[in-house]
Amino acid sequence: MGPTFILTNNIYATIFTVVLNSLNHSDTFVDEKYTFALRKIALLGGMDDYVAVSSRELGDALKMSQQSASKRILELLDEKLIVRDLGARRQRIKLTPKGIDELKLEYNEYRRIFELTDHITIHGIVTEGMGEGGYYICQQGYMNQFEKKLGFRPFEGTLNITVDKDDVGKLDVIRSTSGQIIEGFTTEGRSFGNVIAYKAKIRNIDCAIVVPDRSHYSDVIEIVCHYHLRRTLSLGNGDHVDVRVGI
Repeated sequence: MGPTFILTNNIYATIFTVVLNSLNHSDTFVDEKYTFALRKIALLGGMDDYVAVSSRELGDALKMSQQSASKRILELLDEKLIVRDLGARRQRIKLTPKGIDELKLEYNEYRRIFELTDHITIHGIVTEGMGEGGYYICQQGYMNQFEKKLGFRPFEGTLNITVDKDDVGKLDVIRSTSGQIIEGFTTEGRSFGNVIAYKAKIRNIDCAIVVPDRSHYSDVIEIVCHYHLRRTLSLGNGDHVDVRVGI
């Protein structure tokens, strides 16, 4: 079996995974004609700020008539993908956070296709946590599942890493993968929510990034591992560390 055959099959496998994940996100699916328009608006500068653009100019960018472009703008407004300011002279439009998220989703899917890799490396620095990670990790309802699904019983604490600014976008790629669902539970009248675990390695030591299912966006990731990583790897606050995450 030659290397070309293996590479070709890897490409098909990656494309299949991307398509499957897209179907899994069908509740937020946006028509391709809208994402195409969002790309063009972003290229005109409408992602960071309002951009003045007429229906005719947008139509030229989308290769359609002025009338069709006007209709597309109204559709994007209805879908809450853009906002519009009708000034005295020209209309100004820009992408909404929802519109930006749709472009990010498409970007991440293409990235996974063309990079043709089974992992992503996250660069960051060790940072001080608030001590809450250990409390949650040591809950028996989580511990048993970690051992079963990750193959190790975590040390009762987490290693916090602040992700480098240039790598923050990679977190979206990781979150677009399935990960391991650690199911929530209730004990002693208190409810603990679902957690998603993404298998990873730090200096060849097995570990995992853990993210609450309904967490807010953050540039800090929490790592669980069978070992006390600070002690095992002699890590201190401010030390640089690379996290290799399987995708």
